[in-house]
Amino acid sequence: MTIEVELPTAEATRAWGRALAGLLRAGDLVILVGELGAGKTTLVQGLAAALNVAGSVASPTFIIARQHRPLGDGPWLIHADAYRLDSFAELDALDLDTSLDQAVTVVEWGQGLVEQLAQDYLVVELRRPPGALPSDSQSPEDSGMYDAEPRQGLAHGVGERWAGIDLPGLP
Repeated sequence: MTIEVELPTAEATRAWGRALAGLLRAGDLVILVGELGAGKTTLVQGLAAALNVAGSVASPTFIIARQHRPLGDGPWLIHADAYRLDSFAELDALDLDTSLDQAVTVVEWGQGLVEQLAQDYLVVELRRPPGALPSDSQSPEDSGMYDAEPRQGLAHGVGERWAGIDLPGLP
């Protein structure tokens, strides 16, 4: 089952991330899909807040993967970006699979590449309106552009782990 959510602001996207995080547990793989500036990192900021992990969430494009340790009893958050990776071999070199059972692993730009890491995963797609252009800034959601161009979020689970789970809309 696919859930669709209207995300009129960056804060709404973070709120949806917090709602989705309520379902996540160590071992979960989340694949984020969406164009540049669609709000993928913004969603991860909400996930991180709800998972109560250390460190600020920024796009991992140039460092490929960031690890955020839990501040309590929850799982680690591994936030990776597969945009610059050309093959599964390059992804495999990151050893993401060694931490899968201890962390919630979220991969931006991972569709078609990271599904091999797990039989079960959550796909979250973020869409900008047709014709919307990404901002020149590093953070379009912080430039005010986000509110002028609301997004749409879609999510669906793949595999037995997600069978029968109702994915949340906005709180």
